[in-house]
Formats: sequence, structure tokens, C-alpha cells
Amino acid sequence: MQINLTEGKVTKSILIFALPLILGNLLQQLYNIVDTLIVGRILGPDALAAVGSSFALMVFLTSIILGLCMGSGVTFSMCYGAKKENAFRSSLSFSFFFIGLLTIGITCAVFLFLNPIMSVLQIPDEIYDETKVYLRIVFIGILFTFIFNYFAAVLRSIGNSVIPLIFLGVSSLMNIGLDLLFILCFKMGIAGAAWATVIAQLAAAAGIALYCFLRLPILRIQKKHMRPPKSICWSIIRLSLLTSMQQSIMNFGILLIQGLVNSFGVAVMAAFAAAVKIDAFAYMPVQDFGNAFSTYIAQNFGAEKKDRIRQGIRSAVLCVFLFCLVISALVCLFAQPLMEIFIRSSETEIIAIGVQYLRIEGAFYCGIGILFLLYGFYRGIGRAGISVILTVISLGTRVILAYALAPTAAGLLGIWWAIPIGWFLADLAGICYYLRLKKRQKMSEWMH
Repeated sequence: MQINLTEGKVTKSILIFALPLILGNLLQQLYNIVDTLIVGRILGPDALAAVGSSFALMVFLTSIILGLCMGSGVTFSMCYGAKKENAFRSSLSFSFFFIGLLTIGITCAVFLFLNPIMSVLQIPDEIYDETKVYLRIVFIGILFTFIFNYFAAVLRSIGNSVIPLIFLGVSSLMNIGLDLLFILCFKMGIAGAAWATVIAQLAAAAGIALYCFLRLPILRIQKKHMRPPKSICWSIIRLSLLTSMQQSIMNFGILLIQGLVNSFGVAVMAAFAAAVKIDAFAYMPVQDFGNAFSTYIAQNFGAEKKDRIRQGIRSAVLCVFLFCLVISALVCLFAQPLMEIFIRSSETEIIAIGVQYLRIEGAFYCGIGILFLLYGFYRGIGRAGISVILTVISLGTRVILAYALAPTAAGLLGIWWAIPIGWFLADLAGICYYLRLKKRQKMSEWMH
């Protein structure tokens, strides 16, 4: 199940490694869509709006943990590509305790500051209680999210992207089944949807951890690995925090947009909740391809295979560009039928708002596709700080333009158009910096 990304045909290696990542997140998005469908169709627009607002917050919190794991994964991949087993195991021991302690701190903080967080999100009074109930339950699963994503990052760093897919698939199916059981049979309402998520997260975390301990000797830590060199510790801290910052900035910007959207009322909130799920499902494959590309770059960077990195860049850009053209056409053409999957056809106002969003976003998926590649490339060469800068450009533009245009005649259109504008400005900055690096022709400088 492991793939050596430093050998073999470039395009084939990246695609084979990326495919399980893509399928895994498509399954996750499919669950999110089914969850939205169940909540929206059975519990109604108010419950859908409550889950939609909660989703933005949970994505933000999860992105912090995911970023920490992804950043550590770069160090794992570099050590693995360079065939440094002791350094690899030392990085595992330090990163687990480092990220675990941060996760516990985050969990405590969100429970303590739940009311102020909900105030920032501008949750309307009519859905305030439902949203609070949902959030209090799903926050329990933050620790399980860390455990799953940590071991998934470890497995992917050694070229194994299949096992995380299997456990994610089982978890998603369990989540859907529990949704139906708790909501339809036990009549637990929005709390049932929350408990279904937490139980499925627990199952995935326990399963992948047991697999790693029992089946992979390379992951077994000895006493000598419990005191890693300072260089390993610094690499983990730097890459983890920078990648987490990049991920959290990206999703914090989305959270601010959610707060602005909430100010337009429940109808817009419901439309945005459904449209964002479709949007995320559409471009998720290129996001996962970018993550796979990051592992490819990191392994080859550790192995000092510069020509293979350049070949991978050309191949990845072509793959992403072609995919985005196809998916943009499909989303723009079928925006209304896609919205009607989640929203009753009689809710014409909500559907119209969602269609407007999708047709603006959907036309410009190439922008975010290239941006995901840039994130992956700069993480892979140890320059996670550049990814942070690109995220600030993208999300900063989006938030500033959205808040500036929303009160004007542009209204919602201003919020929607701010998104692709931010993507393309970040793309321009990332490409310009890459051309500067290429001009130097010194791969060793990319680490500094």
C-alpha cells in the first residue's frame, strides 16, 4: 500500500498517491452533503442554518489541528525520503505530544468561550439555542479529530494514503447511519446529528491508531527516540505552526464571511450553508491533489532529486488545470439542480441565492486549484511561511472586499465576487515568488 514518490513515472506516482486522498475527502464531503440533506429536509431551514453556522466554526477549529498534523507530515516525509529512520521516529514522538497538548488547550478554550464565539458569529435569536446545543456536543470530538489526522499524516508521509481512506470511509458510513438512527428513530433532533458525528470520529481515531501500532514496525518508538535533537523539534514546531497558521487563517477568513452572511438573515444563511457544501465538494479533489503534491515534493526534496521536483510541478499544473475546467463547467450548468438536492423546490428565494453564489464561484475554480498547488509546493520545500503569506493575501482580499461591498448596492454579489478575486491575487504573488526562486537555480536556498 506504500508508494515511493522518489521513483517511477512522475504523473502516475502523484495520481496514484493522490487518488485515495481525493476519494477519502469526497467521502467526507458526501457525508457532509447527506448530513445537510437529512437536517435540511427533515428538521427544516432553521436547523439547517444552525448546522451551517456551526460547520464554519468546526472547520476553522479542525483546520488548526489539521494544519499542525500536515506541517509535521512535511518533516516526516523529508526524513523518510532521506532514509533517516531515527530522525523519522524522533519526529513522531515529539510531534504527537506537541500537537496533543495544543489540541487539549484548544478544546478547553472553545468550551470556556462558547458564548463570545457565538456572539462574533452573529447567530440569530431564532436558532441560537439549537446552534449552542450542536456546538457543545461536537466540540467533544476535537480530540478524536487530532488522533485521526495525526496518524493519517504519518501514513501519508511514508506513501500510504489507502489506509486513511478505509477508516474515513467506514467513519462516514457510520456517521450517515447514526444520523438516520438518532434523528428519524430516536427523534433526537439536532443533538442527534452532533452525537452521530462524535461517535464516528471516535471510531475512526481508534481504528487508525490501532492499525499503526499493530501493523507498522517503522512507527514503533523506542526510548532513545523520546529525546529528539533540537533540529527535529524546531522543524516540527516551525512547520506545524506555520502550516496551522495558514490553514486557520484560511478558515478564519471563511468564519468572518459566515458572520457577514449571517447578518443577511436565515434565508441567506440556509442558501450559503447548502452552496458552500457543493462548492467544497467540487474543488475538494484539487485541494487533496495539492496535499499529495506536497508529500511528493517533500520526499523528493529530502532525497535531493531536483529534476524530479521540476517534472512534478509541470505535471501537477496540467492535471489541476484540466480538472478545474471540467468541474467549473459542470457546477455552472447544474447549479440549480444541485441546490434543489438540499432545499425544497418551493423555497425559491433560498435556491436563487445559492445558484448565484455557485455560478460566480464555479467559473473560477482554476484560481483556487493553482493556489492549492502553491500551498503544497511551498510546504514541501519547507517554506510554509510563504503559504501563510499567500493565504493572507487571498483571505485578506476576500474579507476586506466582502465587508466593504456588502453594505453597498453590490450586497451579496460583492461578497461572492470577493472570493475569486482573492484567489487570483494570491496566485499571482505565489507564481512571482516561484519565478524568483527558479531564477536563482539553487534548491538549497529554498529552505532558508
